[in-house]
Amino acid sequence: MTRFQNGSRLLSYTFFRSKKTPSTSPNAALLQGNFQIQQHRHFSNLARVTTKEEKEPRWKDSMDRLRNIGISAHIDSGKTTLTERILYYTGRIHEIHEVRGRDGVGAKMDSMDLEREKGITIQSAATYCTWNGYQVNIIDTPGHVDFTIEVERALRVLDGAILVLCSVGGVQSQSITVDRQMRRYEVPRLAFINKLDRMGADPWKVLNQARSKLRHHSAAVQVPIGLEDDLQGLIDLVKMKAYYFHGSNGEKVVTAEIPAEMEALAAEKRRELVETVSEVDDKLADAFLTDEPISSSDLEEAIRRATVAKKFVPVFMGSAFKNKGVQPLLDGVLSYLPCPTEVGNYALDQTKDEEKVVLSGTPDGPLVALAFKLEEGRFGQLTYLRIYEGVIRKGDFIINVNTGKKIKIPRLVRMHSDEMEDIQEAHAGQIVAVFGVDCASGDTFTDGSVKYTMTSMNVPEPVMSLAIQPISKDSGGQFSKALNRFQKEDPTFRVGLDPESGQTIISGMGELHLDIYVERIRREYKVDASVGKPRVNFRETITQRAEFDYLHKKQTGGQGQYGRVCGYIEPLPQGSTTKFEFDNMIVGQVIPSNFIPSIEKGFKEAANSGSLIGHPVENLRIALTDGAAHAVDSSELAFKLASIYAFRQCYAAAKPVILEPVMLVELKVPTEFQGTVAGDINKRKGVIVGNDQDGDDSIITVHVPLNNMFGYSTSLRSMTQGKGEFTMEYKEHSPVSQDVQMQLVNTYMASKGAE
Repeated sequence: MTRFQNGSRLLSYTFFRSKKTPSTSPNAALLQGNFQIQQHRHFSNLARVTTKEEKEPRWKDSMDRLRNIGISAHIDSGKTTLTERILYYTGRIHEIHEVRGRDGVGAKMDSMDLEREKGITIQSAATYCTWNGYQVNIIDTPGHVDFTIEVERALRVLDGAILVLCSVGGVQSQSITVDRQMRRYEVPRLAFINKLDRMGADPWKVLNQARSKLRHHSAAVQVPIGLEDDLQGLIDLVKMKAYYFHGSNGEKVVTAEIPAEMEALAAEKRRELVETVSEVDDKLADAFLTDEPISSSDLEEAIRRATVAKKFVPVFMGSAFKNKGVQPLLDGVLSYLPCPTEVGNYALDQTKDEEKVVLSGTPDGPLVALAFKLEEGRFGQLTYLRIYEGVIRKGDFIINVNTGKKIKIPRLVRMHSDEMEDIQEAHAGQIVAVFGVDCASGDTFTDGSVKYTMTSMNVPEPVMSLAIQPISKDSGGQFSKALNRFQKEDPTFRVGLDPESGQTIISGMGELHLDIYVERIRREYKVDASVGKPRVNFRETITQRAEFDYLHKKQTGGQGQYGRVCGYIEPLPQGSTTKFEFDNMIVGQVIPSNFIPSIEKGFKEAANSGSLIGHPVENLRIALTDGAAHAVDSSELAFKLASIYAFRQCYAAAKPVILEPVMLVELKVPTEFQGTVAGDINKRKGVIVGNDQDGDDSIITVHVPLNNMFGYSTSLRSMTQGKGEFTMEYKEHSPVSQDVQMQLVNTYMASKGAE
């Protein structure tokens, strides 16, 4: 019995019961079914109570055979072509289509027209393939850090990455940006020098550039046999074998001995590889210093240890377009990049004020999963989940930590680009998708035993707004559908209504951010929208105390209106948490207490648009000290109107000022352009608060008014030959200078007069 384990014993036992208890009625059949389920549960529990040693290897083996990787590169380095070849060799697709091929089909991963045109990934897409018994999840990471939440989340989901470099172009500006991004999120990586078949290909020049410009501690693990048109194959420096790629699409990999004329070069490069790795790996260093022969398995293990520890970057070579070197690169992903348990992920415990908690990354712990992407599928909303800990099963109840809602999982699938495969359960480290789960991008799911979130719930405030409206009246439904979907996908994208003009206002983190959404509304929902000029979210506030005493009296036939309010308004002290305070200081019943809420409502409404430029008034305290009411004519409306007019009456006396959003901008520019960039910042009324040196780059920290930052990305590119980059996030609202205030007020008055 024990030989067949508990599962088999269960089978014979259930079978025996069903023979003994013939079903005579529907009830009997039901009871019998229930009994069998009980037995099944009992035995599956027995099966679970195996020793830890027996249990561990079962999930450990599948965890070790899992890789979550992203492929990032400078535009036009062959990233999409490489992904296409990986999918072909792993059997995911059965024919190869080029990015700009004559057949016009286009590559598999280029799904959106907008992505093809702009050359950037906007949506992170996930696909998975199998290679040598290992499951590899490939996540297409968005290339641009526009400092929106989406990019951070896509990077959180990765355990390792491939950085593709062009053998002719070398380390280009976008390669530096992408590498900086990987470093910021501590992602271990391999480098792949692509396009060795092109004229002027020089992999050793690129390797030296990676060392000097990217500060990579790297060495080649392969040597090409021939270059340009003469590219024949590769030499593996770890195993000291030569690989040739035969067949119409290079699918047959032939292993041979190293050609005699290449032996000296291969030996020299292998020594360089061993030397470079031994600088960061003590175990290999001991063997290297004692001149012991280093076996290929020892070297492979040392490279893996150093790569996972982010101390070393192995460099692979090949030509994806000519189908050479892709299979050894896949072997390298399995050999050198970490599996989910080797990467330290942390969650934020909401019960302990967002304290960091390190996750074990094993299926034993409580369930923790992150929704990193939403998609409108054929069957409703499809949510991509990365499971960090625990197991998720079809039919389970899970809790959305961000909203507190309890949700049942109706369907669990594994994604193949755009096809799906139903599965019953998935464990830590896997990437799956679920249907019918209502959530937003970046929400965390748990089984209810812990209250963890994977990302902090502090979403930065939008800093820029555009007025947008559909050109044709018929497309209103599609237009609102698009806005609702984008708001769910991206928490930094907000939609509101302008109470004065009645226009729809969209707000986001910058120009590129809003441009892409306007374009997506046009492409995906076929709605042409007209866009107004960008607007900055100004605020108004008061600087001194002012008294008000206003009597609203209106006599018409029948009941009139009567309400009198007295008191003062004053600015709130600096650093106060609220932006509006209402204080009722009336003693006695001068104004009946049932009218007080409508007085507060009136002041709140009046504070929604200040009289300087019509923007909301902040940091305001209103104290109501006295008033008068009429036995018949006083009403809620009368007091509400009285408070609105009282606010307008005393607002000018409180010396109001305009507040503008000031951005914390971090610039990273090569030192030779530092002077030009600093001069331009001064022209934009920016204040430089820090200047650090990082290798050949200067990191300048500045505070600049957002109103002066329009079109900055274009001018920074032209000033720094495309090598500069900047990130911008909201810092605070601060008062504008007197001349700017006059200018803003005059513009506002002119626009009101024109209306």
